[in-house]
Amino acid sequence: MMIGLIVGTSEGKNILSGLNEFTDDIFISTATAYGAELLKDYKYKIFNEKPLDLKGLMEAIANYNIKILIDASHPYALEITKNAMEACKGCGVQYIRYERPSVLEKFKENKNVIMVEDYDDLCLHLKKIEGNILNTTGSRNIDKILSFNLKNRVIHRVLPSLKVLEEILDLGVRVEDIVAMKGPVGYELNCGFIKEYRAKAILMKDSGVQGGTEEKIKAAIDNNILAFIIGRKPMDYSEVFYSELELIKYIHNIKI
Repeated sequence: MMIGLIVGTSEGKNILSGLNEFTDDIFISTATAYGAELLKDYKYKIFNEKPLDLKGLMEAIANYNIKILIDASHPYALEITKNAMEACKGCGVQYIRYERPSVLEKFKENKNVIMVEDYDDLCLHLKKIEGNILNTTGSRNIDKILSFNLKNRVIHRVLPSLKVLEEILDLGVRVEDIVAMKGPVGYELNCGFIKEYRAKAILMKDSGVQGGTEEKIKAAIDNNILAFIIGRKPMDYSEVFYSELELIKYIHNIKI
């Protein structure tokens, strides 16, 4: 029985490692060559490192006789998740979601922590900020931030890849407003960035413990600046796991 695994988070490596305890009959799909590099030492039958649309997913399910598709994509990769659910429904295979747990519950009463629904909502809040802003929402969202036409200086922290840097420089972001480094970033370094750039606000996603969200929030609170968090869009999953171990155990029982 071929298992499909869509990987878009660091937990994908742990899930694949757990599956390898009892099978290598696995189709892996990542969206980047970087994702492929992370998984090169694990066992699988098929590896795809190009983004798959709905048609591509359905073709992969049919061609490789995939019976279970595990969606471990990033919490904000809505397009691939929607396509994965639709592909499974259309092909009559089992869809299972691994969802990275949120860390926001413990901070929801803090005055420095502000949840926003989307980028339009974020824009309204940022118009009221005086001073520099540190953006850690990712390179794919920089065009949205630029469209706000803020008077503030915005410093963008992004992955240090040539493709990302070329894209954001083409958008008109100045070199001095780019911090290129691989995350997640720890508490001390977050504090350092806030102090170095005299930031009055930090922008982030709810990317869980693995995405360094907790360290960003704590750094914002301790430096008395505002943390704006773009909330996740609620999704109606047929089956969802918040624990890698529970997911692996479930798949193992099916395989038996």
